[in-house]
Amino acid sequence: MKLIIAYIQPHALNDVKQELYKAEVFKLSVTNAMGCGQQKGYSEQFRGVDIEVNLLKKVRLEIAVNDNFVKPTIEAIVKGARSGEIGDGKIFVLPIEETIRIRTGETGSGAIG
Repeated sequence: MKLIIAYIQPHALNDVKQELYKAEVFKLSVTNAMGCGQQKGYSEQFRGVDIEVNLLKKVRLEIAVNDNFVKPTIEAIVKGARSGEIGDGKIFVLPIEETIRIRTGETGSGAIG
């Protein structure tokens, strides 16, 4: 069992979701996030004052999958989010020690579905 965390551009969310559905990955959590990386932000003027914006809007996806779905999930995220430009995002893969489905008490890989 793995937890896949991906940070992507907000405008890529629909494409990523479509690719995940094609890969038969339907369960995910989506959160709005802000962060900075290699893009380093941008500068703009507001009422004549220069403002440096270094936290950019991102979308955080969290997807818990069984081991046989790790590679298809990563490939789907990359296919949907890649533009070739700086700021496309990052994917992190973490081990899951235990999973429990609250409704049934089911544990392990069966609880992920």
